[in-house]
Amino acid sequence: MTELAWALVAPLNIFLFLVVPIWLVLHYRSKRRLDEGLDDSARTRLEQALQQSEQLAERVDTLERLLDQEVPEWRQR
Repeated sequence: MTELAWALVAPLNIFLFLVVPIWLVLHYRSKRRLDEGLDDSARTRLEQALQQSEQLAERVDTLERLLDQEVPEWRQR
């Protein structure tokens, strides 16, 4: 083989036998974790965040109603 071919054989072998298997293992492990979904603590935190966002939305609605009564033109400012 030519010198150029020998210079490419070692990096190619390293890539094929070391990098590709690690890459595949990490890829499919992360894919499996995504398919599993949320664990219990993450689901609990998500539900708490949803409840808090609903409470904040109710507060904004209340404040808008109060402003509509007290300062009817506040939306045009």
